[in-house]
Amino acid sequence: MKCEGFTRRDFNTFTIDGLEERMEAIRMRIQPKFKVIGEVLTADLSSSLQNEMYLHIAKHLRRTINPPKDTWLAIAANKRGYKQHPHFQVGLFDDHLFIWLAFIYELPNKENMAKNFLNKLDYITETVPDHFYVSLDHTKKDAKPINEIDLKSSLERFRDVKKAEFLIGRHLSPDDPMVQDGDKLVRFIRETFETLIPIYKLSFE
Repeated sequence: MKCEGFTRRDFNTFTIDGLEERMEAIRMRIQPKFKVIGEVLTADLSSSLQNEMYLHIAKHLRRTINPPKDTWLAIAANKRGYKQHPHFQVGLFDDHLFIWLAFIYELPNKENMAKNFLNKLDYITETVPDHFYVSLDHTKKDAKPINEIDLKSSLERFRDVKKAEFLIGRHLSPDDPMVQDGDKLVRFIRETFETLIPIYKLSFE
């Protein structure tokens, strides 16, 4: 199937009132695109990593009242789930598309991963371009270019604080023509993931 990009209507999904109404729009508008794009990216990552990777599409099943502010696909080396594993993400808030390598608070051994990162700070800054973003909380829009944050203190917090997270990647505006062109978008995401694969591998050392 052809990869479709995301339209302004897709981003406007997050302005729909009501949990069921918004979830229905996510299921109808966004998830079919996630499935096609995600299958392409999962195959790419499996090949690049020489390891079977699995696609997960967020279902938001725990929500009973508040509609989701964002939605995403995740690709991880575990078939049953992704939150307890380093994983790659692509998703939407109402005002941007995000592409992340994500290390979130459910990781059982994030302290060791953080130590690996802190021991290789120079390697990370040499590997990751200055225009890539870092987020310390996957539930919030807040993110800054990697050259504008204190990477060492961010990773120390990731190590020491139970709920702390570390996500690294790129953002795209809904108005970026590439977002609406599925093939160009997939190439851009693929390039982003390829840049981040060394960091992914580093987390397992």
